[in-house]
Amino acid sequence: MEQGRAAVCFSELILRVDRLSFLATENQDRWLLEKSKQNPAYHPVCFFCNKMKNKTAENENFGKRKNHILRNVFIVTGIAVFLAALVCLSIFLVKAYNKNRITLKSIRQSWASYDYEKVYEQGKLFLQEKPYNNTALAYYGYACFFLAVSQNDTFSAQEYLDESINNLRLAMYDASKSLLPQLQYMLGKAYFYKNTITTYYYADLAIKYLTMAKENGYQADDISEYLGLSYASLDMTYESISAFTEALIVRESDSLLLSIAEQYYKAGELSASRQYLFRIITNSSNDEIILKSRILLGNIYLDTEEYDNAIEQFNIVLEKNDNSADAHYGLGLVYEKQENLVAARAEWRNARKIQPNHAGAVKKLSD
Repeated sequence: MEQGRAAVCFSELILRVDRLSFLATENQDRWLLEKSKQNPAYHPVCFFCNKMKNKTAENENFGKRKNHILRNVFIVTGIAVFLAALVCLSIFLVKAYNKNRITLKSIRQSWASYDYEKVYEQGKLFLQEKPYNNTALAYYGYACFFLAVSQNDTFSAQEYLDESINNLRLAMYDASKSLLPQLQYMLGKAYFYKNTITTYYYADLAIKYLTMAKENGYQADDISEYLGLSYASLDMTYESISAFTEALIVRESDSLLLSIAEQYYKAGELSASRQYLFRIITNSSNDEIILKSRILLGNIYLDTEEYDNAIEQFNIVLEKNDNSADAHYGLGLVYEKQENLVAARAEWRNARKIQPNHAGAVKKLSD
């Protein structure tokens, strides 16, 4: 026990001696430093040491500044690259959006290239967002009209015409004075074509809007012809003749001459009708219209009891087209007038073979 205490005391004594030795050495170093400072030879060395320390510090500061500048350059460059990429992306997205976005400008461009199907599709999408835009309604209505008249299927044509009429009528509510007559003209034509493919009468509406367009100063070469045809479908014979005659001044055509001849025939003015028919037969190069003119001329000869001339006209037609039900029926009428009922009924049967629902032949054979 006493030996252990002696060992601990000895260890503590050694630690105290080491501590005193360390303090003595530290005090000695301080004393030497103070003495060296008092020595004149110390100052150059101290100045050199301080200079080296300052230079080292400057180098360290310069390095830090350099690193700081480089870091800032990298940051600024990164921000610039990011902004440039963001701008490019924005431009790309805007162009992509504008490319796919339907505007009035894109609709006009499609209209200028006569791409009515594209105008129809663009107009439908545009009107879903702006259903009462006057310009879009007008273009869409026009496109529907031209698509309708190009259809071979009557049902499809009627659907397009209904769309055309509805949109043109909407466009008229807010139309400018300069656009309104054009809308009235197109609406009148839409009603005219609707009248030709349905069992209901729309000729009166065709006349209404075509007349309004004409009175409001709209000029079109075919407006009087459409009016004449519309009047004719309503059996307004003299109004039809007047409109056709006006149309003839603007533009002469074989179909127009035949229409005038037909209206004069309905009005009982056979000599006037005959003059127009001779004009067609003499000058026209359209075989179909010529054959129609000869059939009508044969009917005129039948009414004036010029039977030989009537037979001649019907036979000329049959030489060109043996499948003309009207020519066979006309010959049957001539033979009936000549009291040759066997030949007459034979011609009417020929007419029914070609056209089973030929009204005149069906009636004659049922008597």
